[in-house]
Amino acid sequence: MIDGLLKTKIDPMWEAMSTPLVKAGLTPNQVTATGLVLILLTSLAYLWHASPVVYGLSLAVAFAFDALDGAVARRTGLSSRSGGYFDAMVDRYQELAVLATLAFMHDLWPLALACFSGSVITSYAKARTAIEMPVSNTDWPDFFERMERVIYLCAMLLLAGVFGDWIMMAGLAGFAILSHATALQRARRAFGMLRDADTAPQADTTDGPRT
Repeated sequence: MIDGLLKTKIDPMWEAMSTPLVKAGLTPNQVTATGLVLILLTSLAYLWHASPVVYGLSLAVAFAFDALDGAVARRTGLSSRSGGYFDAMVDRYQELAVLATLAFMHDLWPLALACFSGSVITSYAKARTAIEMPVSNTDWPDFFERMERVIYLCAMLLLAGVFGDWIMMAGLAGFAILSHATALQRARRAFGMLRDADTAPQADTTDGPRT
């Protein structure tokens, strides 16, 4: 939702921040892959230092770096369908890595599963619709999209460092509820779009007289 509403203001900021990467000659896919490596390293580091505040801050930096791949693609003219697919797949693995780390460190496996399934179903709701009919990638103003989930996780970790581990349990419970609510929001919209497509007049494809 944030990305959709503020896209015209956020994109120039990402493009300015991507200047060093463009000058370094990195491709969008290389930036995406580097973002995944950073997430994995910060997650592994959390297993060692066990500080939610440090993890939250390092994740904020890693996720910000990951967001620069689109800016690099636009500035270098290297946008591609394969790159978009690669980015989407990496996004899912990043969330899996973070939620699995939290589950392991705080013994919250059921909640982490509920969170990850909500995120995946949210993504699938749009992807499955695109199989049935052409859809715009921008007309899905849903409440708890990826950017909101990233901000939520980082803020949750910072708060947990201040107020204690109970924030982690409450935060993941809230994440699960919001992600599944967003999945249902998308499913409802998708069902309406597909129903309208089903009832729309169909073009007559039978052979008729030709002039």
